Amino acid sequence: MSNAQAIRAAVLTVSDRCAAGTAVDASGPAVQAFVREQLSGEVVNAALLPDEPDRIEHLLRGWCRIDEGGCGIDLVLVTGGTGLGPRDRTPEAAMRVIERPHPGLMELARIRSMESSRDRTGIADPRSFLSRAVAGATGVTLIVTLPGSPRGATETLHAIADILPHAIRMLRGDQSPGAHRR
Repeated sequence: MSNAQAIRAAVLTVSDRCAAGTAVDASGPAVQAFVREQLSGEVVNAALLPDEPDRIEHLLRGWCRIDEGGCGIDLVLVTGGTGLGPRDRTPEAAMRVIERPHPGLMELARIRSMESSRDRTGIADPRSFLSRAVAGATGVTLIVTLPGSPRGATETLHAIADILPHAIRMLRGDQSPGAHRR
């Protein structure tokens, strides 16, 4: 994407410990750096919340609105709360906001993450399938939830980075020749 069409992203870290100040958020900054360095995008909003679904939902709804100037956020990345822990409720909060689920995007992420984790014996690590991450669109915004560790979040993003610009162009309604070519 050209600079005029740079991806406008927002990054939300969901963590009880980071929100309480008992841990330092490393995932949010790692995801923000990925957006800037790997997607040539612009991070226009960032936040940190505890694992509280109502607060997560409220923030996501706000980020998915188009402002008065007609600009909106293209991509919302949420890191944390996608595991099996008792307070991990990010997928449920995101699904309250997502209008059009896109399970295939996270299936691709899990498969590619597993394949890239082969050890010296050639065995792939299936732990990527423990992530309950979800993705989907609300209006013209793509929401993607990610694992809470910096490594898990960036590996998941890396697994789908090649397709994200195309997804954003489609959500923007890009009708230029070749925009939808596979």
